[in-house]
Amino acid sequence: MTAVPDAQEAVGKRGAGTVLPRLGRRGRKALVCLHVAVSVSWLGVTLCLLALAVTAMTTDDADMVRAAYRAMKVIGDTLVLPVSLTALLSGLWLALATSWRLFTWRWVTVKFWLTLAAAGASIFALRARLDEAAHVAALHPVGSVADMHLGFLRYNMVIIPSVATCVYLANVMISVTKPWGRRKAG
Repeated sequence: MTAVPDAQEAVGKRGAGTVLPRLGRRGRKALVCLHVAVSVSWLGVTLCLLALAVTAMTTDDADMVRAAYRAMKVIGDTLVLPVSLTALLSGLWLALATSWRLFTWRWVTVKFWLTLAAAGASIFALRARLDEAAHVAALHPVGSVADMHLGFLRYNMVIIPSVATCVYLANVMISVTKPWGRRKAG
């Protein structure tokens, strides 16, 4: 016996061009629902961080600044890691277990790289800035905002979630419009 029937049988079980076993209709729909829910949650987390950062940047109330940075740290510590990784991994699973495939369609590839970069930036850079802001606020439990010596950190706390929000909205637009086309073979 040759290996060809086994290879054809394996392709039949996986589905043409998929890396993982092909998802059934219910499995695919459940995974799409999970991916959309988590991706929208990630956008919501970022918008919450942005609202708190803008509040901290525009107020002269030191207690409000401290509260905003503490709340941002709580959100960052509890939600950023699981939400970003779940969005990344569920999208990757969809790309590998469906006919969309990861590197066949340009929009899937672009979405993957944007999500990978956003997850990395969220997990490493954003959480580090959130920790830094909460630490600076904790070092100055009393006094004015000027006494906190926040400097450029106040702007970073607005810039980072603003850029992240733009990336997530770009991913939404790409998902809905599915621009570009198939990548050329070879």
